[in-house]
Amino acid sequence: MTHLSDLFLLDPSVHFLNHGSFGACPKPVFDVYQAWQRRLEAQPVLFLGREYPALMLEARTALADYLGAAAQDLVYIPNATHGVNIVARSLRLAPGDEILSTDHEYGACDNAWQFLCQQSGARYLRQPLPLPFAEPQQIVEQIWRGVTPRTRLLYLSHITSPTALLLPVQALIQRARQAGILTLIDGAHAPGQIPLHLPTLGADFYTGNCHKWMLAPKGAGFLYARPEVQPLLNPLVVSWGYSQPSGESCLVDYLQWTGTQDPAAWLSVPAAIQFMRTQGWEEKTQAAHLALVGLLEQVNALTGQAAIAPSGFYRQMGAALLPPQTALETLKARLYEEYRVEVPLLQWNEHKLIRISVQPYNTPADFDALLQGLRRLL
Repeated sequence: MTHLSDLFLLDPSVHFLNHGSFGACPKPVFDVYQAWQRRLEAQPVLFLGREYPALMLEARTALADYLGAAAQDLVYIPNATHGVNIVARSLRLAPGDEILSTDHEYGACDNAWQFLCQQSGARYLRQPLPLPFAEPQQIVEQIWRGVTPRTRLLYLSHITSPTALLLPVQALIQRARQAGILTLIDGAHAPGQIPLHLPTLGADFYTGNCHKWMLAPKGAGFLYARPEVQPLLNPLVVSWGYSQPSGESCLVDYLQWTGTQDPAAWLSVPAAIQFMRTQGWEEKTQAAHLALVGLLEQVNALTGQAAIAPSGFYRQMGAALLPPQTALETLKARLYEEYRVEVPLLQWNEHKLIRISVQPYNTPADFDALLQGLRRLL
């Protein structure tokens, strides 16, 4: 009997519970990706010199429809970290300016803000959100306590990387708009895990990945900007769009073409969206969420640790506490070497965590291997 895992290229000998790190692309989508690469190599001048704008518009339109946005309000980029850097470097921070975030953010993006604040004299403030989480409104109030008259921008993950928690960003976006504070949402893990309608969400800037939970090939990300704030953005690389505008938007002109590159991953995003539709992905991911809820309960029972949040705070990726004495590197290595389980273990603040991703391609055998390994090795 064919299982959904047969449609993916993942090594069948590995219990892959780490979709959240880099994603996994289905075979039909990967075939489309390689077909685009072959077409590019067959006639590079035709492809990049004459067909590129129309092809990219088609790919952007498919993604925009998926996100409820307009095609001229978003652009493809390599990944969400790239998008954070574009916005961060466009702000022209001054001494005393403050960027407010949380202590649950992705380390690479923390680095970007700290680097720029060091150069400008601005401050990057990470508001603490202690575990366990309780009510969303409590999270909203805790974050808002960090706002001051110097706050220039509120930068938040939609779904956090280390703790895999869904933050109540919409309420904070609304407050920030009323206070005249810009908002940037890091949606690295959101598209494909939760429904998105970017204009309704209301963030000034939203950057996300298509190569994680949307199942596109590696290197497919996007940056969305409300029309009103697009003139604030500057390109990281200035190229032909600066002097030869397309008539779509300054966002597209500045960011869509930055020099010779392989756009195959971006052009394959419509195939990834189509794959999810034909596979009934929404129903399948709901089943994956329920499987994750049960799996986290078993992990917590095995370790004797409390849950870090109610199930409403996560979708297909969740974290659980490990005992404080756990040797993370040793446990991670042995889980892989002895049980063939690929799962991230990490230190976050004073906590040791295991972060588990469940996709529809996962099977009960994957969960059993993890539980058996933890039971013996802990």
